[in-house]
Amino acid sequence: MAKRDKRLRNAIESYKKEIEKHFEKLDEDILEKNEILAKYHIKEIDKSLINALEQKIKLLGDEKEYTDLVKKYKAWLEEYKDKAGISG
Repeated sequence: MAKRDKRLRNAIESYKKEIEKHFEKLDEDILEKNEILAKYHIKEIDKSLINALEQKIKLLGDEKEYTDLVKKYKAWLEEYKDKAGISG
């Protein structure tokens, strides 16, 4: 299962990079007061990327490092929602 684990870890790293890119774009959108794009990035992070990341982590096994990372991303997302004035 070493190949499978390696592929899952690579996928997780890829999702991490993608989530961080979206957070950067979200930050820019909030500064520019572009509410529509901010909502898009919030939904993309929340509904798509974090869910996919969680699925890969479950396939890999419950690793503390990654589950803490997901919690951190969700906390950041809530902070950005507050900054953008978006509920839900």
